[in-house]
Amino acid sequence: MAQTTPHSLLLAGKKRAAGQDDFDGGDDFIVSKKSMLSPGLAYGEDPAAALAASRHEFGEHGGVNMSIEASATFTVMEPETMRRMFTGELGPDRDFFIYSRHFNPTVLNLGRQMAALEGTEAAYCTASGMSAISSVLLQICSSGGHVVASRTLYGGTHALLSHFLPKACNITTTFVDIGDIEMVKDAIVEGKTKVLFFESISNPTLAVANVPELSRVAHDKGVPVVVDNTFAPMVLSPARLGADVVVHSITKFISGGADIIAGAVCGSASLVNSMMDLHQGTLMLLGPTMNPKVAFDLSGRIPHLGLRMKEHCHRAMVYATRMKKLGLKVIYPGLEDHPDHLLLKSMGNKEYGFGALLCLDMETEEKANRLMNHLQNYTQFGFMAVSLGYYETLMSVSGSSTSSEMNAEEKELAGISPGLIRMSVGYLGTLEQKWAQFEKALSRMQDSGFVFNK
Repeated sequence: MAQTTPHSLLLAGKKRAAGQDDFDGGDDFIVSKKSMLSPGLAYGEDPAAALAASRHEFGEHGGVNMSIEASATFTVMEPETMRRMFTGELGPDRDFFIYSRHFNPTVLNLGRQMAALEGTEAAYCTASGMSAISSVLLQICSSGGHVVASRTLYGGTHALLSHFLPKACNITTTFVDIGDIEMVKDAIVEGKTKVLFFESISNPTLAVANVPELSRVAHDKGVPVVVDNTFAPMVLSPARLGADVVVHSITKFISGGADIIAGAVCGSASLVNSMMDLHQGTLMLLGPTMNPKVAFDLSGRIPHLGLRMKEHCHRAMVYATRMKKLGLKVIYPGLEDHPDHLLLKSMGNKEYGFGALLCLDMETEEKANRLMNHLQNYTQFGFMAVSLGYYETLMSVSGSSTSSEMNAEEKELAGISPGLIRMSVGYLGTLEQKWAQFEKALSRMQDSGFVFNK
């Protein structure tokens, strides 16, 4: 099996010169134990500080940006080297690469950034968020395995757990109210349950998971915890709160441009290495490979993620507060009447607020659609579109879009009403300019005879 040493996913040796297949890193490759720690552990709890302290990869000719390694395959100088690479004796930790479906230098660098962001030992990036989630679950679970998961999840994840995995892999899931610790505890079957899976902030209802307590309960029964942190990069750091694995749809806030599909798995080096194993690794064998050109593009966006998240979250807080004063039924963890407000405040990273998503419950899909139509087509407040993390505000009725995979009973249990509008608050334009657009759309609604509950 091709395995790399644990620090290989965070550090790499100096470049090999031609003919140096038997490379000896020498003193340049000797690292202290502190530098081998995850950036998040070595540099405190601020993800921005961890990112700044992580290794910066330079370009081939000394450029401040790293070079793009676009090769699908890699050459060796000596015939014996290839055998040693396939046995795992030589690997990325010593700058030996086999094939870009396995490890690629540019994608590996993006993985280092994601590991720093989430405070994990290692990370590797994938072609989509769903490929990250499915690959992790399939790596940890085998046929006959059992998952305990939140009943409120992104519709695609819910469909994976409730339909695809039971049929294709004989992996079953018990869905629970993730806020009910006793229900979670009772659902975990020691020796059978292989994963506890939930979202840090639920899609779309914005319930906040008690990551430390849920991790304690799972770990007491020997079960690893996998957390989808797509809704809350920078805001929450699940691995620092006790989770074992953090997954992301990088497509969303981390990209920020709504122009790239990508995912990430952040966890221990042993997990990531097992997922890249030549014989049993889900990332290696299922092949959800990230294009190195995509990895290069994303690596240039992560450094300003913190700035973007602060503005996203600031505007979401202002809008939610004002919407509530207008009498709208608004759901936002930053509001003091949100049931998880104090929980998120206690777990969240300082200065990053309470998230960039808010929900408006218009009760009926008709009212929701009418408001969104005014907001997009008459006042230009935002766009009717799924996804999140864009610089424009994106709006969708979750029950008939991103949660449409769930049946009526599942939606009711998850707390998804027919008129629930999910808003990913953008930062384009001035705050007051955008708020005036929202008020104008609301006025048109009222002129049409719609009455909002107060």
